[in-house]
Amino acid sequence: MRKRLTMLRAAGTTLALGAGVWVTAGAQVNDLPGGPAVNQLNFHPAVTRIAEEQHWLHWFMMVICAVIFVLVFGVMFYSILKHRKSVGHKSQELAEPIWVELGWTIVPLLIVIGMALPATKVLVAQKDTTNSDLTIKATGMQWKWGYDYIKGEGEGIGFLSTLDNSHREMSNSGNPPPTDNYLLKVDNPMVVPVGKKVRIITTANDVIHAWMVPAFGVKQDAIPGFVRDTWFRAEKTGDFYGQCAELCGKEHAYMPIHVKVVSAEEYTAWVGERQKAMAVAADDPSKVWTLTDMVKRGESVYAANCVACHQANGKGAGPIKPLDGSALVTDANSAPMIDVMLNGAGGGSMPAWKQLSDTEVAAVMTYAKNSWSNKTEQIVQPADVMAARK
Repeated sequence: MRKRLTMLRAAGTTLALGAGVWVTAGAQVNDLPGGPAVNQLNFHPAVTRIAEEQHWLHWFMMVICAVIFVLVFGVMFYSILKHRKSVGHKSQELAEPIWVELGWTIVPLLIVIGMALPATKVLVAQKDTTNSDLTIKATGMQWKWGYDYIKGEGEGIGFLSTLDNSHREMSNSGNPPPTDNYLLKVDNPMVVPVGKKVRIITTANDVIHAWMVPAFGVKQDAIPGFVRDTWFRAEKTGDFYGQCAELCGKEHAYMPIHVKVVSAEEYTAWVGERQKAMAVAADDPSKVWTLTDMVKRGESVYAANCVACHQANGKGAGPIKPLDGSALVTDANSAPMIDVMLNGAGGGSMPAWKQLSDTEVAAVMTYAKNSWSNKTEQIVQPADVMAARK
C-alpha cells in the first residue's frame, strides 16, 4: 500500500510539474490580433458582417439545442425516477390521442423551420459574390499560395505568398521559441482595401487546398481543375491570419494565409509600388544571360523558394534529397532537371514549380549547378525552360 501511495505521489508530482511547464510556456505567448488567441475557446473576433452573422447563428442554434436537450432529457429522467418499478409502478399501455401525434410532428417541424430560415439567409449571403469591387484568384499549391489580382484596382498584380523562412528554421530546430505568430508569417501578404467587397476565386494546381480566414468568416476549398468563389468585406484595418484548412500533404502546416487590410490611400500606394516592382522584374524569356548574372539571380530565387527544404548548404534534410553533388543537377543535359522543376517528382515530395517564370526556373537551376561543390560552369537559359513548357 505504501509503495502504491509513493508511486501515486510521484505521478501527481510529475503531472503537476508538466502542467506548470505548459502554463509557463503558454504564458510567454500572447494573443495574436487577427489570429489565434492563447487558450482560445470561441470564434475569432469578427471583422466582417458575414462573420458576425455566423457567430449569432452559432449561439442561436446552440441555445435552441440546449433548451431541447434540457426539456427532453429532463422529462425522460423525471419519468424514469418518478415511475420506476422499485416504488410500485407497473407498465401499462396508454392510448395515443391524435393531439399527441400532431404535437410531436408539428412542434419539431416548426423548430426546424425556425432554425432553417436564418441559416439559409446567412448561407445565401455568403454565396453572393456579385458587385465585387476587387477580384483576386487564390491558387493553392504545395505548399504556398499564389495571388492574382484579376479585376479592380491593382489588376494584373500577381505574386507568391510563402511561409517566412525564419519560421521554417524555427520549426526545423525542434525547439522553437515562443512566438505570437508562429508559422503564420509570410513573405508577401495579400493586401486589400478596407470597406471594399473582395471576391476570392479559389483553385489549385496539384491537390485540394482550402483558403480560410476565420476573422472574415471565410473558408473555401481550392480544387484542381475547378473554380470556386467566396467573398468578404473587412470593416476595419489590420492584419488577419488563416491557414490552409484541407490536409494537402506533408507540409500542410507550413501554408499560412496573411491578409493585410489597409486604408484606400495605402492600398493605392501599395498597388503603385507593386506595379513598379513587376515592371522592373519583368524578363524577356528570349534574353541570353551571362553565367554571373544568372547565378546572382538564381541565388535570390533559391533563398525565397528552395532553402527551406534543401538548406542553404544544398545538403537537404531527411527525405529531402541534396542538390550538392547530385547527378541530376550536375548533368550536362538539363532536360531531366527542367522536367522535375516543372512537373515535380517523388509523389509530391518535390513540388512542381510551374508558377515560377522561365527566367526564375533557369536562374535557380544555374545557381544549383554552380554552387557548393557543383562547379560545373553550366548555364540554363530561359528559352530552354520555355521550350520545355510546350
